[in-house]
Amino acid sequence: MKGIRIIESGETLDASVEIIRRSFHTVAEELNLTAENAPTHPSFITLDQLEELRQRGLVFYGYFLDDRQVGFVAMEQADDSLYYLEKLAVLPECRHNGYGRELVRFVLDTAAAKGAKRLSIGIIYEQTVLRDWYKEIGFRETGTRKFEHLPFTVGFMETDLA
Repeated sequence: MKGIRIIESGETLDASVEIIRRSFHTVAEELNLTAENAPTHPSFITLDQLEELRQRGLVFYGYFLDDRQVGFVAMEQADDSLYYLEKLAVLPECRHNGYGRELVRFVLDTAAAKGAKRLSIGIIYEQTVLRDWYKEIGFRETGTRKFEHLPFTVGFMETDLA
């Protein structure tokens, strides 16, 4: 049985770290990202860092096939009308089955039910395939920013929920 469940702690959090690292590793390889030139990239996330995000108020969800977690997404409330979607990850061998799209839809619905009017994401702007995928599911580009400590440009995208 497949489905999305909230992730609170323990074993599932350990599995989530592994899913995030493995999922984002393909991007890190493609863009030559390392722990030295992009230390905050999700492919290098640790259990302690994920726990810090949870303590900061992010809510985690996992996509499960029976008892096996194959996907992850985090949601953060920025203010009363804006939520962030973060760290969307699906194991490479499980991609192209619609799991990522289901996780995004789940976050969209959950944020809307909490009264959000908009959902925002930040992505590596140079990843045109990913940018186009988000556009396909209703996001629009809202800007870019070059951070001095990152070897890529961050692209911001948003979708309306109301």
